[in-house]
Amino acid sequence: MLPNTGRLAGCTVFITGASRGIGKAIALKAAKDGANIVIAAKTAQPHSKLLGTIYTAAEERIDILVNNASAISLTNTLDTSTKIMDLMMNVNTRGTYLTSKACIPYLKKSKVAHILNISPPLNLNPVWFKEHCAYTIAKYGMSMYVLGMAEEFKGEIAVNALWPKTAIYTAATEMLGGPGIKSQCRKVDIIADAAYSIFQKPKSFTGNFVIDENILKAEGIQHFDIYAIKPGHPLQPDLFLDEYPEAVSKKMESAGAVPEFKEEKPQPQPKPRSGAVEKTFRIVKDSLSDDIAKATQAIYLFELSGKDGGTWFLDLKSKGGNVGYGEPSEQADVVMSMSTDDFVKMFSGKLKPTMAFMSGKLKIKGNMALAIKLEKLMNQMNARL
Repeated sequence: MLPNTGRLAGCTVFITGASRGIGKAIALKAAKDGANIVIAAKTAQPHSKLLGTIYTAAEERIDILVNNASAISLTNTLDTSTKIMDLMMNVNTRGTYLTSKACIPYLKKSKVAHILNISPPLNLNPVWFKEHCAYTIAKYGMSMYVLGMAEEFKGEIAVNALWPKTAIYTAATEMLGGPGIKSQCRKVDIIADAAYSIFQKPKSFTGNFVIDENILKAEGIQHFDIYAIKPGHPLQPDLFLDEYPEAVSKKMESAGAVPEFKEEKPQPQPKPRSGAVEKTFRIVKDSLSDDIAKATQAIYLFELSGKDGGTWFLDLKSKGGNVGYGEPSEQADVVMSMSTDDFVKMFSGKLKPTMAFMSGKLKIKGNMALAIKLEKLMNQMNARL
């Protein structure tokens, strides 16, 4: 597990939904450093090891805000009552916004200044909307605040999201998955360690959708069985991640559903002819660097229709980056479908990606946050295209 360094000593950490589960684990981890902990939860009685309740604040100083409070109902549209819909929107979307707004004046005065939302990457795969549309939209509201506030308060406050790669064992998890789910989960400690890693990063680390296991690997953690409830037992993938398409699709098929993201094996494609698309990718390749790849860490797949179309990829995970015709060596994080004419216009700055998406000229599957990162990269390349 990630050791405490004492760097949060004297900091004030405000955490919503911290009376138990993930919020409580983050609070205890920070408290070991000597941080002052203020919790906002249904529980109004003081905790024996945590300072503060929903009614207290630490001398009007806040260094870190964790928006963890969340309401969940994995029900379809017809089975989701208005009361439950309102609850999820009020706690997840509205609560995160208003808590952030109230804390921001104090965070601006801090040298640490972090907002961390416990929310997923913005994955537009329809499978994550189909069975629980209301919950997904309420949860994604928290993630969209990361995109907006990271830009709005850049240089002043770091704003990031954190999400687990696997199911985390909490009371809510047991309620949703039953007693048999426990052995397929990890402990809340992995989220606490990942959050602690984020808190130690500078304000320039902002606008990121962090997966717990990934950031801990970067910290040097190699063996993750220490976080497992039952070491060696297969783990349940968490919602909103497409890293386990086979496991998720099998689970859906067993329930009689057809996974909308299941793809056929790629077929060999003929060598592309030279043209505007190939020229665009050649210029893109010449513009790539280690810094761009490290800052982006994503693989983009382009499904282009029309002359010189086909499947192309932009790999910004490998060293120095790479482009090519056909399928990438790893699964793409974002799939973009459009005509070749619109593709060339988009990369040359004649068509804004946002307008292309809104008008239906561009269709996006996968991680929306990484798609937005590509738009920023395009802006840097427009002068050369």
